[in-house]
Amino acid sequence: MSAARESEAGPGFALLGSFRGATGPLIGLVLLCVFLTVSTDTFLSVRNFLNILDQVTVLGIMAVGMTLVILIGGIDLAVGSVMALTMMVLGYLNVEAGVPMGLAIPLALAAAGVNGLVAGVLITRFNVPAFIATLAMMSITRGLANMITNGQQIIGFPAWFNMSAIIRFGGFLTMTVALMLVVFLIALLYQRYRYGGRALYAIGGNPEVARLAGINVNRATVLVYIVCSVLAGLSGIVLAARLDSVQPSSGVGYELDAIAAVVIGGTSLSGGTGGIGGTIIGVLIIGVLRNGLNLLSVSPFMQQVVIGAVIVLAVTAETFRKRK
Repeated sequence: MSAARESEAGPGFALLGSFRGATGPLIGLVLLCVFLTVSTDTFLSVRNFLNILDQVTVLGIMAVGMTLVILIGGIDLAVGSVMALTMMVLGYLNVEAGVPMGLAIPLALAAAGVNGLVAGVLITRFNVPAFIATLAMMSITRGLANMITNGQQIIGFPAWFNMSAIIRFGGFLTMTVALMLVVFLIALLYQRYRYGGRALYAIGGNPEVARLAGINVNRATVLVYIVCSVLAGLSGIVLAARLDSVQPSSGVGYELDAIAAVVIGGTSLSGGTGGIGGTIIGVLIIGVLRNGLNLLSVSPFMQQVVIGAVIVLAVTAETFRKRK
């Protein structure tokens, strides 16, 4: 069905088109749910599904930003460190300096955005490969996060901050899950209906052709890295609310989880194909898989092996699809 027909059918139906390219991951998610339903007695319950949503909030928000970066053919290895830096800035401002949370949160997100700005400028103005630029920012940002408190954790946030990740409004959603869903919706709408969202595919397909078509590739690239860093910072704030504390060692390995969710969702690492819809499914696959493996009493070490195997299968399936 064409985009025009989808638009005539209504915005809700048109949004479903964002998941069209993720048919394979969606089938995999359904089969995984069926398997876990048969294998365990507690998987198929409302409470367990709500727990899964709580567990994927941090990854889900971060993976949205990573999707935008990978769509333009880039990579961001610094998101885990940016998460830690944002948490430490938030903790220092609110707990140590006494800054109200309503001001501390945007200041912490601004600190995250600066990381993306520096990475974007390194990539566009100085032609530093994205892998090297973000690898350097990963080290710098992690060091800054440790320097704020000399490696010590910070506790003592307002009670309402922690409650936002615990209390289920209407018996279903916490504020942190609601925030993740809002981020998903905004990203889907931007990708589907805004010129900037569609331009990301052109940049990922061929940056030079996109430039000749009138797209400001450098500006779009810098903005994408800023957004990715801000979303990584937002995921750090959500994690701080869940833990009711912050420490500079947070976020280690999250960049790999975010990349895994994007790849499992069908977005190509070479850029130009995929999207937010597939990433949402990829995040759910990782969340359901970890939840199910815990219910089956599989060791954490074996879980890493299983998730790694799933990533390999997803990339292999994408390779065969391209060949066909």
